[in-house]
Amino acid sequence: MEALLISIGIVALAEIGDKTQLLALVLAARFRRPWPIVLGILVATLANHALAGAVGVWLTTLLSPLVLRWLLGLSFLAMAAWMLVPDRIDEDEAVPLARGAFVTTLVAFFLAEMADKTQVATVALAAQFQSVWLVVAGTTLGMMIANVPVVLLGERMARRMPVRLVHGMAAALFALLGLATLLGVGEWLGF
Repeated sequence: MEALLISIGIVALAEIGDKTQLLALVLAARFRRPWPIVLGILVATLANHALAGAVGVWLTTLLSPLVLRWLLGLSFLAMAAWMLVPDRIDEDEAVPLARGAFVTTLVAFFLAEMADKTQVATVALAAQFQSVWLVVAGTTLGMMIANVPVVLLGERMARRMPVRLVHGMAAALFALLGLATLLGVGEWLGF
């Protein structure tokens, strides 16, 4: 349950102001068909994060527990710093809108998530908790919690969100996870 809840919280916070949230806003404005966009986000996120989760668990078979603990701890600290860097959609990253809302969203979200904060977080969380399915379920729910309201409510909601505050909170969570991992807090508590 811990893997699920932490994954939901971290990704929901990390996604606020992320380029994929901006992409959701752009797609909602372009297509004005929210449900195919929401479904595209769901399918793309499940595919992308399942791949990331599998990589995370696979890494645990290659690395010793000590090396893995240091790698994960430093990764979480790096994610904390990365959270403080604002995202934007670059012109050269735009996906052609020749297909319908679902296909365009599916392709755009899958590609935008490659090496994105939430994908890297999914790899680290899956390695930390050694659970592909709970982490993927959590990161996907977190992604949907952050993006569905943007698709449904659009720009009105996005403008009122205190992005810097939310990013600061996510950075603090990543930093706490990183320090707890480096200090072996889970081992002390019997996890």
